[in-house]
Amino acid sequence: MDAVLMQAADIDRALTRIAFEIIEGNKGPEGLVLLGIPTRGTPLAARIAAKISAASGGVPVFAGSLDITMYRDDIARNPLRVTRPTDVPSTGIDGTTVVLVDDVLFSGRSIRAALDALSDVGRPTAVRLAVLVDRGHREFPIRADYVGKNIPSARQERVSVDLAEVDGTDRVVIG
Repeated sequence: MDAVLMQAADIDRALTRIAFEIIEGNKGPEGLVLLGIPTRGTPLAARIAAKISAASGGVPVFAGSLDITMYRDDIARNPLRVTRPTDVPSTGIDGTTVVLVDDVLFSGRSIRAALDALSDVGRPTAVRLAVLVDRGHREFPIRADYVGKNIPSARQERVSVDLAEVDGTDRVVIG
């Protein structure tokens, strides 16, 4: 049976907290680039960037996406993946602080792929990681800098994030 762990208000509060933590960690919004990992990381990055901008008096914060499809280590087992666009600032990411944004941090494999993809895009000064949900069970030595909610889970359980932009509703479900 599926259990709802976060609803729309919980997700909004978590993203607000993450936005303020990013501002504090970066000492302001200057030089920030948020890159969401498709599919659900992209709208999360846009939401966080909007919150950072609003909290910083309207300073614009770039929110884009980073396609990791061709960098995944399971591409041979599942070759029928659809690539998504990578959207970075026209000035590039060199010298910026890039915050990678994803919905669920599990094994760390997607983030490893994102780091490889990012190195082909440019050379940021720093890379940080923000996730809505950290469920544990890491296979790579990767840790999120900003976490909306830590959810203890069994390896066989499935944690699903639904977002209004993709799924029509906001919630986190485990089952």
